[in-house]
Amino acid sequence: MATQEKPRLDPVTARAVIDPASYAAWDPLLDTFDRLREETPVAWVEANDDAIHPPFWLVTRYDDVMRMSKDNATFLNNPHTVVFSLTEGIEFAKAFSGGSEHMVASLVTFDAPIHMKYRKLTQEWFMPKNLRGIEDEIRHIAQATVQRMIDAGPEVDFCKLVSAPYPLHVVMQILGVPEDDEPRMLTLTQQMFGGSDEDLNQSGMKDLPPDVITQIVAGAVKDFEAYFAKLTAEKRANPTGDVASTIANAVVDGEPLNDRDMMGYYIIVAAAGHDTTSASTAGAMLALAQDPDQWAKVKADRSLLGGIVEEAIRWTTPVQHFMRTAAEDTEVGGQKIAKGDWLMMNYVAANHDPAVFDDPRKFDAARSPNRHLAFGAGAHQCLGLHLARLEMRILFEVLLDRIESIELAGEPARSKSTFVGGLKTLPLRFKSA
Repeated sequence: MATQEKPRLDPVTARAVIDPASYAAWDPLLDTFDRLREETPVAWVEANDDAIHPPFWLVTRYDDVMRMSKDNATFLNNPHTVVFSLTEGIEFAKAFSGGSEHMVASLVTFDAPIHMKYRKLTQEWFMPKNLRGIEDEIRHIAQATVQRMIDAGPEVDFCKLVSAPYPLHVVMQILGVPEDDEPRMLTLTQQMFGGSDEDLNQSGMKDLPPDVITQIVAGAVKDFEAYFAKLTAEKRANPTGDVASTIANAVVDGEPLNDRDMMGYYIIVAAAGHDTTSASTAGAMLALAQDPDQWAKVKADRSLLGGIVEEAIRWTTPVQHFMRTAAEDTEVGGQKIAKGDWLMMNYVAANHDPAVFDDPRKFDAARSPNRHLAFGAGAHQCLGLHLARLEMRILFEVLLDRIESIELAGEPARSKSTFVGGLKTLPLRFKSA
């Protein structure tokens, strides 16, 4: 490949792209991405000291991210980690896992052909046809959740009382985890995805150094593995119709799943299956609280609800990035990429690309088409996208039935996280119907 000068980001911008605190300050972050999309849509990000983090390409345009998402032969999930990590965290993961940069082995870390073999194990479970069979159960959970909100009102933190526990309860029921164990699952998930946010990582400490954050995540992984090892034994002895039984008794290429892959499967379903939906749900409620007319419109016309759900997922973009490794010399957006280069597909930037979404910062429930990238695309598209949409639709149907009006009762706050992000607090004041 011919030598080409790399368009390097200045140190301040490079820092903003990887700083968890940047993702808590939403509008300034979007300002940064707007500028980069125009000036350097494929930009080289490196630290002053290579020991801080490995260099990578930041990709911010929708069309480039979409192409990369669908080209799973050129842009791989291995050998480098699929989530941005500091060098110290990568080395810790390698020591923890026995050589892999992935602390957890799961669907999001596999490449073909193993990825599809593992995906097929539970894929039917998450299809609309099968999910229709549990709609009544999800609605019961939604009704109980909204009742708790009403009982606690008229002022509540919607995140703490509704958007966090509701999808957790749904996915744990699907997985087969007893309700009494759900608080433990919530804590472990927050430790894994809370990152640098002192309110979410359950550390009791502020301004944690990266090595401590990594150890918190590793501890959560070990706790998850210990819990699911016990659950596996139970589901093998007495299999039922839940997802945990499917995973515990799964066979790939004539062999049961090894312990690392099995635990990774549990963790991705348990953790990713609720944190992301929680963020989208809170995002939808924030948009509606900021626009009382839109709340009144959807309350009168439920056909608008599908658009609200889809726009909330785009507007919020809970999974903020994934990383890929170039399998060969290639190009992205006219920029030469060398084999082995690490690349960040930034979904926040892509989902706010004005070339695809008119007035992208506006919450527009009537946006059509709305081909956002919040669920990814191609072979690695989110396995639980139908469940997420169903959960949100049912919850808002119940909310619209039971709540007359809503408004903000304080300043919402976003989490400090480069990977999975969204609101961590949403103070609301409401009137019951």
